Amino acid sequence: MPRIQLLNPRLANQIAAGEVVERPASVIKELLENSLDAGATRIDIDVEQGGVKLLRVRDDGCGIDEGDLPLALSRHATSKIMDLDDLERVATLGFRGEALASVASVSRLLLTSCSETAEQAWQVETEGRDMNPRVQPAAHPRGTTVEVRDLFFNTPARRKFLRTEKTEFGHLEEVVKRLALSRFDVAFNLRHNGRSVLSLRPAHTEQEARRRVASICGPAFVEQSVTIDQERSGLRLWGWVGLATFSRSQADLQYFCVNGRMIRDKLVAHAVRQAYRDVLFNGRHPTFVLFLEVDPAVVDVNVHPTKHEVRFRDGRMVHDFLFSTLYRALADQRPDSQSGATDDSTGEGLQSTAMPAATGLSAGVFSGQTHMPLNEPAPAWSVAPAALERPSPQALAGATQAYAGLYGETASQPAQMPPAGDAGEVPPLGYALAQLHGVFILAENADGLVVVDMHAAHERITYERLKQAMELEGLRSQPLLVPESMAVSQRQADCAEEHAAWFARLGFALQRMGPETLAIREIPALLRQADAAQLVQDVLADLMEFGTSDRIEAHRNELLATMACHGSVRANRRLTLAEMNALLRDMEQTERSGQCNHGRPTWTRMSMGELDKLFLRGR
Repeated sequence: MPRIQLLNPRLANQIAAGEVVERPASVIKELLENSLDAGATRIDIDVEQGGVKLLRVRDDGCGIDEGDLPLALSRHATSKIMDLDDLERVATLGFRGEALASVASVSRLLLTSCSETAEQAWQVETEGRDMNPRVQPAAHPRGTTVEVRDLFFNTPARRKFLRTEKTEFGHLEEVVKRLALSRFDVAFNLRHNGRSVLSLRPAHTEQEARRRVASICGPAFVEQSVTIDQERSGLRLWGWVGLATFSRSQADLQYFCVNGRMIRDKLVAHAVRQAYRDVLFNGRHPTFVLFLEVDPAVVDVNVHPTKHEVRFRDGRMVHDFLFSTLYRALADQRPDSQSGATDDSTGEGLQSTAMPAATGLSAGVFSGQTHMPLNEPAPAWSVAPAALERPSPQALAGATQAYAGLYGETASQPAQMPPAGDAGEVPPLGYALAQLHGVFILAENADGLVVVDMHAAHERITYERLKQAMELEGLRSQPLLVPESMAVSQRQADCAEEHAAWFARLGFALQRMGPETLAIREIPALLRQADAAQLVQDVLADLMEFGTSDRIEAHRNELLATMACHGSVRANRRLTLAEMNALLRDMEQTERSGQCNHGRPTWTRMSMGELDKLFLRGR
């Protein structure tokens, strides 16, 4: 082996550049973060040939003093942290002190700056091959301009890995958008090959912030999203979360910011996915622009060279806060607060919202596959715990009569829309008009036409009732005649012991039989057909990675969803107007009734304006 020796500064910087500078987008990220840390209120970005030929970032920040310009291009030189205490409470986007040095080592860099107290601007120039900074006077207003030319000119192997100009600029534009979403108070202007691509003015009000989100994520996202602002235990979550029907075929509209830093984090992704689990169609991805504010001391941002990842001191608390906040926000939406949704990536026109918990009994009216009088018993559940017993026929008939009385309707006399002046009294889903092919309910509300998939809607209502009953009843345990032994790692066995009480509440009884052996003695009665060992393995994996797991609940809910599907009104079942209206009222009161158990929409609507446009009325 050769003798150990120090790397020369140029080679050390180029090695560091390999971690920080992957493509032009990486350079823009570092330069924009420096501008934001300098207190800029306006940032102008000029790009040529996707950023390979030129990257120019100009800001109106605090600037850099003449004596600090050469240091700015040195490794591990920064004004943002001074000691370990600063590192443990990082409040700036950049803090490593190596970005400019890394960029300068693989490009021709010119940095011009004028500080707040300086009488004159100065500039420093360097090229990757020698890294000898040259400082000279310059003309420049307060702030800083960084020009990066001929990226990777001295590392041709790295340049070969770059994609087409269009692809590289796409990555760069996405970086600008992410940072523009993280700082509403700063103006951003982006030009590519002399053409303006983004022009974002500062946003100081909620309306202006919504306008910026709409310009970056599209107006349809803002229209089909829920505004969130919740605070608990030192955590604050605010922003916009898309409705389940505004889902995407790709995870390309997901922005999550922690203390002003855009990140991609597995714990966050898991919490969001869990919140959408009951309403998102298989294979679809949720949309969101969310901001989490926490004490900088409880989050470690120094875990990745590009600072895309963070580590929370109490990951389980953060996970539970994100999940519960998003879960409740999605469940609390009512049909009168949303209009038709469109996924602009697929052209799918969908409509759905989630509604608060139901309290009535009328869902039982719709069970069975053939039409039956309301005063006759409905078929019993094929599988159901004791707590899920159906209401009596008298209770069902009473509930239906209550609905009919409330809305002035009998089976032979349909409810009428009130006069135009009383339109505010019309329920969000309106009054039933008819059935279409035994599948859809057509209803009229104050805005126009409502179309409901009656099986999908009733399936959700039944499913939510089953879940509520199960929450009251709990998961009963069933002892195994022969305990099932399973081999695990020592860490998994320790995790099982640590969470023994949690497993017990969910119906599992686990016993440690050795350093790497567990015995399953009891399982939830509802999940007796499941692969218990595999389920425990999956739950332990979640607990070790995220500090929590919802797999047992997910398996339980899959079974309840199957029961709900079999117990709901089927296609070609003829309903009376009273039954249809009772279903509409239940939908308005049931959480997540905008989607069935599989994530498909349960209803849509067309306004009178849309109908007029469809038939060219008024032209």
